[in-house]
Amino acid sequence: MFVITADQIDSRMSDDLVAAERDRINAAHGATLALPADRTAGDELQVLSDDPATALALVLELTRGRQFHVGLGIGPVRTPLPEATREASGPAFFAARDAAERAKGSGIRLAVQRQRDPQGRSDRADDAEALLALLLIVRERRSAAGWELYELLQKGLTQADAAERLGISAAAASARAKAAQLRAEAAALPALTRLLEQTDLAARQEP
Repeated sequence: MFVITADQIDSRMSDDLVAAERDRINAAHGATLALPADRTAGDELQVLSDDPATALALVLELTRGRQFHVGLGIGPVRTPLPEATREASGPAFFAARDAAERAKGSGIRLAVQRQRDPQGRSDRADDAEALLALLLIVRERRSAAGWELYELLQKGLTQADAAERLGISAAAASARAKAAQLRAEAAALPALTRLLEQTDLAARQEP
């Protein structure tokens, strides 16, 4: 299972963002969540899913605005599940909490963690964190124009349709996509999803 713990940055000095993010996540990803996203503390959001693609999407969404420290925990959870995420527990939740704390010391505001292999073998979560760091660096360098094109493509428009919507030429849209590294990100997502899935599988097989 995948647990995301997101702590709002400088929550005492800014408006509360947790409620809006909770509602957005439940509306956009509710079908692939094990339980509805929930507020677990004054400035903390927690999400539980067994779908690696959803976990990856949430990590990218929550880190984009630079308003949360995000911890992704991978591992088993206690079953049967309770009615609310804030009442759930298990190794994946502990890992997510530890990851969120580590994220506070990271320039990318993200950490990935699973329960440690008792034999000390290489942890796939470390690999996932390293590769996600590279993707987040690419995304942080993306211009507003690049994000504008990205949003339209995410809605299902073709690049040609997006160019028309933006009032730019096809060549200009292509140049914008290249500068934003949109193709590189699209190619990386399936690989990262598989890596998260393998990390979860390894955690399920541990004693």
